Amino acid sequence: MRQKLRSCAVIAAGSLIFALAFDWFFAANQVAMGGVTGLAQVLHILVPQCSVGVLAFALNVPLFLAGWKFIGFHLLASSLFSMAVSSLAIDAIAALHAFAPMDPMLACLCGGALMGLGLGMVFSQGATTGGTDIVARLLKLKFPWLPMGKLMLIPDGIALCLASAAFGRVEAGLYGAVAIFVSSRVMDMVLYGLDTSKVAYIISGRWRDIADDLLAMERGVTILHGRGAYTGEEKQLLLVAFKQKEIVQIRRAVHQRDPRAFMIVCDAHDVLGEGFGDYRREDL
Repeated sequence: MRQKLRSCAVIAAGSLIFALAFDWFFAANQVAMGGVTGLAQVLHILVPQCSVGVLAFALNVPLFLAGWKFIGFHLLASSLFSMAVSSLAIDAIAALHAFAPMDPMLACLCGGALMGLGLGMVFSQGATTGGTDIVARLLKLKFPWLPMGKLMLIPDGIALCLASAAFGRVEAGLYGAVAIFVSSRVMDMVLYGLDTSKVAYIISGRWRDIADDLLAMERGVTILHGRGAYTGEEKQLLLVAFKQKEIVQIRRAVHQRDPRAFMIVCDAHDVLGEGFGDYRREDL
């Protein structure tokens, strides 16, 4: 129950940030926005009696029904919650405060970053804010190797072209494209960049001693067999995955055993297994 409450709190916070970004930077500066919210923004201009939040909610309903079959009820329930919070927040914030216009480029940069943060928080809990987010989740099933930020560029780009045509201003669409790009990068950073795991490859004549030291640090070590291309000499290569905070300790341990050891440290993402994360089907 505590984990579910925490997940709901993160989804609500991300949805509120999403709504704030829209009202503060997009709506106030007439910057076109991709996705269903962007289409709702256009319809609001054509039919001012209907608010953006209500229109976004209405446009999302058929997409949720389509996504339910392929993604499952868990996503539907959490995404309905996120969509309801963001839709209500968009109208509530607009009613409570009218944001002053600012430089459009500053608006699209800051708005894109803030929206990417909100979307990343929502996506990290296995939910979406609706709209093209669901389309991106469906595309993720077909192309699981592509990050969510890049997948969202496809439906958002199409929606952005339609919104730009409705606005009648090419600049609005161009600013919106910059905002979408910034949003996708920030979203990917929130979803994948916080995974600060590393993987090291170590070649040393004292590989057994180094492996024992790493095992004493409660790090799993895999021994790979190799051969030097120049000398033809048989070599043992150690493979070890560890957290970013452990890199100094591991470098020190290797250097103390063999100052001439050859060591390569690389970034590692989506590390699963003992001591790291567990596989979850709803992960992005």
